[in-house]
Amino acid sequence: MTSGDATQPWLIKIVYFDEESASDLMDIAAGGRETSSKELTKERAAEVEAEARAKAAAKFNWLPFFGGSAEASAAASASAVGRNILNKTLSNTILTDYLSKLDELKGIERLDGLTVTARSDSAAYMKMYTPYLAMLKIDELPVNLAELDTALTSAKGYYELLAQSVDGAKCILRFNFEAFRNNYGLVDLGRMQLVFHGIRVGRAAENSLTMEAEMAPGREPMPVTGLDVLDGVSPEPSTLLDVYDIILAGVEYGE
Repeated sequence: MTSGDATQPWLIKIVYFDEESASDLMDIAAGGRETSSKELTKERAAEVEAEARAKAAAKFNWLPFFGGSAEASAAASASAVGRNILNKTLSNTILTDYLSKLDELKGIERLDGLTVTARSDSAAYMKMYTPYLAMLKIDELPVNLAELDTALTSAKGYYELLAQSVDGAKCILRFNFEAFRNNYGLVDLGRMQLVFHGIRVGRAAENSLTMEAEMAPGREPMPVTGLDVLDGVSPEPSTLLDVYDIILAGVEYGE
């Protein structure tokens, strides 16, 4: 695990990028000066949208049956294209600005050489598989599997995964579920060799990631009884791990 150096080799694949957090960091670093460039980008994207709408209308208005409703439909389609262009342009602008200004942004740590997993009793682990569980129909279960995925999405915006380096050091990485790109998701993070940019936001115990801890924050863990000792059950270590909110995750050239 390495940290404290925001400079990194060329990124060739972006898996995750928290645009809002990155934008906030750049605004703070620039003292609000980034707002003007964002407004210019919005204005240019709006011009592209208007041009696309006009071309769509002109393309079909020679047809004898082309009336107001058809023109409105074409304009709506062009408007949707314009919105997509706007969203993509803003997204890529924030990403490129962020990467070009890493040296100016304080508090970002580069984390690499990590194996990322979800505890089997954690909300993140459940979130990985609830889309598949929704396909099952088990009448005996007290839980509506079809609604479970929606409930988890509403309950948590960030999901925590456990990261471990080759020397055994651990930390907790938190991901904004809305920030995944290119149709990636939580389940993909454990299958890739990624570099993470994170901000250390606090410390927490590993057992705080469990669903039980989520449902009862602040509750002390159950004490180990004599029967537990006889059964070979040992308490989990209460060592506090660094917690990072992840800004970006990607694959570097040559990794």
